[in-house]
Amino acid sequence: MPSVSEKTYTPAPAKKVAFLGLGVMGFPMAGHLSRAGHQVVVYNRSHAKAEAWVSEFGGRAAKTPKLAAQGADIVFCCVGNDDDLRSVVLGDDGALAGMGKGSIFVDHTTASAEVARELHKLAAAQGVGFVDAPVSGGQAGAVNGVLTVMCGGEPQQFAAIEPVAYAYGRAVTLLGAPGSGQLCKMVNQICIAGLVQGLSEAVAFGQAAQLDMDKVLQVISKGAAQSWQMENRGTTMVAGKFDFGFAVDWMRKDLGLVLDEAKRNGARVPVTALVDQFYADVQHMGGNRWDTSSLIKRLRP
Repeated sequence: MPSVSEKTYTPAPAKKVAFLGLGVMGFPMAGHLSRAGHQVVVYNRSHAKAEAWVSEFGGRAAKTPKLAAQGADIVFCCVGNDDDLRSVVLGDDGALAGMGKGSIFVDHTTASAEVARELHKLAAAQGVGFVDAPVSGGQAGAVNGVLTVMCGGEPQQFAAIEPVAYAYGRAVTLLGAPGSGQLCKMVNQICIAGLVQGLSEAVAFGQAAQLDMDKVLQVISKGAAQSWQMENRGTTMVAGKFDFGFAVDWMRKDLGLVLDEAKRNGARVPVTALVDQFYADVQHMGGNRWDTSSLIKRLRP
């Protein structure tokens, strides 16, 4: 498990917080909260992972989301999908069962806008706040504490969690009503899908033309073609290395959320739908855990 890099924090008043889900994102995010001076209780489906976190950062591990949430001012969460989210929020052992009035649940899972609205309503009925807050920046962003956090919820609740979320974020922004954070993350993934496919075609074209693509990328990254994907994944695509960050399986999950939402709101996303099928091709090639830049594998002999 990567350790959290050192970071200069803007001081925020110490809070009692819980963090549910200690995967490649949640583990370092919770670590930044601890290093910022907050009292952190963690929960993970595999309790051994929670104990490993405590051994590195201190704090305390709880056996259920309910026990982790008891007494917390803010409960943060970063799990896999809608069903995983409901499993740690709802039920007798869920976080809501342990949260007191006036506390706030902050969900960093990339999930549907629909589940965000559903849980916001259930939390409000209990006197608890709910902010959907998916993140962008990948594992490196989580480790280095420089995530972009896209939020949906009530302004007063956002104002309460914003300074705390800056422990691991470089931009924490309220986009609108509940569900708006998830919708913003969908926009983010649409952009990434198109960019990676375009970059894949460009690199494959240049290689077919027998160009020195490392040199080509150095040149065009100084002009209008520049993008984060080009700067961070271009040379590794040329080298055929795909073991960095965000996996194809996760991108397909996210694009599925986009396509479902597009059916509801009437948006036309033909390129996104096509790239989703290209990622399905990569899965069939055995690339489920390759990072998203592996789209280029489809274009090589």
